[in-house]
Amino acid sequence: MKYFSGHHENRRSALYAKAQEIMCISRRISDYLVPDLAVLNETGNEDKHVYLTGDILRHSHSLVTNIDKAETEYFQDNRMKYIASVNILIERLYKNCERLEYTNSNGRDFLKILRHELQKFRKLQRIWKLTL
Repeated sequence: MKYFSGHHENRRSALYAKAQEIMCISRRISDYLVPDLAVLNETGNEDKHVYLTGDILRHSHSLVTNIDKAETEYFQDNRMKYIASVNILIERLYKNCERLEYTNSNGRDFLKILRHELQKFRKLQRIWKLTL
């Protein structure tokens, strides 16, 4: 990466850092929600939303991976595929946050923080797309 100008590197670092921050927030939210959601209800089943916590973890990790691939990919067509994947992952993360806000857990209040960070990410992403 030393071959890129410092200007490009700063933008990459900002988006990549925000994606890593989203991944950390997702992990903390999941750690907080899972104990509440894994408890069996009166019918002997766990809350169906417990699986969404795994989804936000998986999607946030994939977000970081796809940003890295988009920034290091040589061929434009492949870069565009990774950029499209980032768009899809952000939408899924946002929708899963909305769904998790209806869960029976005190941790659902933290999802607003994650959604706010996703909005910040979207702003950075607009600039990022133009640089690739």
